[in-house]
Amino acid sequence: MAKMHVISGVGDKLDMPVIHKISLADLGGVLRRGAADFWAKPSHYVLLMLIYPIIGIVLTVWMNGWHAWTLLYPLVGGFALVGPIAALPLYEVSRRLEMGENPSWRDAMSVLKSPAIGSILAVGAMLFVLFTLWLTSAQALYETLFGASPPRTLDALLAQILTEPAGMTLLAIGTGLGALFALVVLCTTVIAFPLMLDRDVGAYVAVETSFRAVISNPVPLLGWGVIVGASIFLGSIPLFVGLAVVLPILGHATWHLYRKLVEPVSLIRDA
Repeated sequence: MAKMHVISGVGDKLDMPVIHKISLADLGGVLRRGAADFWAKPSHYVLLMLIYPIIGIVLTVWMNGWHAWTLLYPLVGGFALVGPIAALPLYEVSRRLEMGENPSWRDAMSVLKSPAIGSILAVGAMLFVLFTLWLTSAQALYETLFGASPPRTLDALLAQILTEPAGMTLLAIGTGLGALFALVVLCTTVIAFPLMLDRDVGAYVAVETSFRAVISNPVPLLGWGVIVGASIFLGSIPLFVGLAVVLPILGHATWHLYRKLVEPVSLIRDA
């Protein structure tokens, strides 16, 4: 029964949320609301998200020591793949702000006690599998084009990419491959985690609802994917430090995107 709850949520039948149509203009609105949530309590969220710059710097040092610079670009792109689950505390804070509460750091971390934590972990495990496949694919592509001996410095890698004929091939195919992984994550999880946190619908319904949201709103949600990818890339440039602001705003904005896309339960019951 516990396994069924993880997959299908609570209740005797699947709760299939109603999807709304949105426009590109709505994306600006959810970003503004995400920024407003961030500035409402920035001290909590900067502390929460500093783990990303710290991890980024550690990874940079690790790559310098182990000559794994070929994974730098895939690792930066990988933040977009695993970001949805890392933003769970931010969804919770936005949810509480929406209800007129004054959430604290402890409230943000209460997601770990959510009834839907099993479903959340199940979808999170899927994201980490995709992240691992992305890194493996990126490394295999590099070795196919340049061989198994990695460059010893970042400058050597950049020279290799910019001066050797296979460099542009690596950039083109690698970017396309990364975009494919990002598209899979977008289609399966764009609103999955906020939905599970809000309604405990189970992993299957959360993923299926995200997919229906993308099918119903292909242009706005593909635009959202571009915004997320570009923001994470720009936030990663100064030693990942910009992610301490970029990721909280995107996390809060994702909650408001979920609210735009999914019919609230109260409206469904009233009808």
